[in-house]
Amino acid sequence: MNAVEIRNLSKSFRGMYAVDNLSMTVPVGAIYGFIGENGSGKSTTEKLICGHLVPDKGEIKLFGKDFTDAGVRARVGALIESAGCFPNSSVWANLMMQALNLGLPNRAEEINRVLKIVRMEDNAALKFKSCSLGMKQRIGIAMALLGDPALLILDEPINGLDTDGMRIMREILVDITQNLGCTVLISSHILGELEKIATHYGILRQGKMIREISAREMDARAKVFVSLRTKDMQGAVKVLQKKFAGVRFEDEYIRVYDADDTEGLVRYLLANGHVVSEVKENKIGLAEYYIELMSEKEEA
Repeated sequence: MNAVEIRNLSKSFRGMYAVDNLSMTVPVGAIYGFIGENGSGKSTTEKLICGHLVPDKGEIKLFGKDFTDAGVRARVGALIESAGCFPNSSVWANLMMQALNLGLPNRAEEINRVLKIVRMEDNAALKFKSCSLGMKQRIGIAMALLGDPALLILDEPINGLDTDGMRIMREILVDITQNLGCTVLISSHILGELEKIATHYGILRQGKMIREISAREMDARAKVFVSLRTKDMQGAVKVLQKKFAGVRFEDEYIRVYDADDTEGLVRYLLANGHVVSEVKENKIGLAEYYIELMSEKEEA
């Protein structure tokens, strides 16, 4: 069973399609990275899944049931746009108001549980307006986790965070999936951070799903290349281009994409008068995969 199954989903605003015949599948237990440029339809799709918007057409199933089913709706938590907290109320009070709104039993225990998950148990008395951006995002996630949902939908939760804030957020999301068994659907523009935790990806463009791929599949398909530096970079490029087709000068490194023998590559350069000062083997990352995929679609 999948946590989310969408088939032929469309949503338009004033005749313009924000989501256009979109299909996607989010496996149970996944951290599903939702990727696309601004206006690609990510937030609209998340709002449709949450029931905040009504689709023009298409099917949305959550854990095998229609997304309008009251029982399955209760298994979904979401943080879209902002936490919606009262600025002059404490973290605890904001969570209590949400717990009351949800009609949860054992509210104090539930609030303590979610505060611990998001590393905020020592800040319960702090007013929301005094919290940092990272803390506010974690409070929003705590609110979404009230009631122990099986699916958590997060819209850009790491944007604007500093390095430490992103690290804490990564740890929280991994804990949620591994220790709570919760499936996470997360959109983000920070692909380097998403790549560290996502198990699956859905890539949107102009409201259409152009690629769904698991992290394992992407890693297996990723191009391997050798990055190196020499004293005479331009001269080394000319020498390498005589033997290798995939040679590029990028990010102050020479990249060679079709070399399967790194030591032989270094010896070849040395034999042609170029001493390699730095060399390493790499794979194409998520950001570069995304850029290449977008370029392919533009050319098509």
